[in-house]
Order: sequence, then structure tokens, then C-alpha cells
Amino acid sequence: MWDLALRMGGQVRAVSGMNGYAVLGWDLGAGLRLAEALGCDLLAAAELLPEIEAIACLKANERMRENG
Repeated sequence: MWDLALRMGGQVRAVSGMNGYAVLGWDLGAGLRLAEALGCDLLAAAELLPEIEAIACLKANERMRENG
């Protein structure tokens, strides 16, 4: 699952605005297809990816705010 989460960096949904960029989330449909291709348990991926996504997006947005 960790390998899958690391690969989700290419599936980021982001928007730009007056204050810079904001990460909205991952393309979870693509994430589940990737999980299937990697041979991951799809039920586990469906349960865990949204939880990991929330933390990853929060941290990415925090870093962007800190770094301008």
C-alpha cells in the first residue's frame, strides 16, 4: 500500500488561485486502477487511499503555504 501511495503523486488534483496553488485531492479512480495493476488488495486500497489522501493533501498544502 505504501508503494501505491507514493505513486499517487502523479494523480494530484490541484487548482491555482490568487494565493497560489492548492491540492484538492488525488484521482482515486486512477488510484484504484493502479492498485489493481500492482496486484494490491482492492478493498484495502479503497479503504486506505482516502485516509492517506487526506493527510497527504493537508501536508502538501501546509508546505506550499510555508514556502510561498
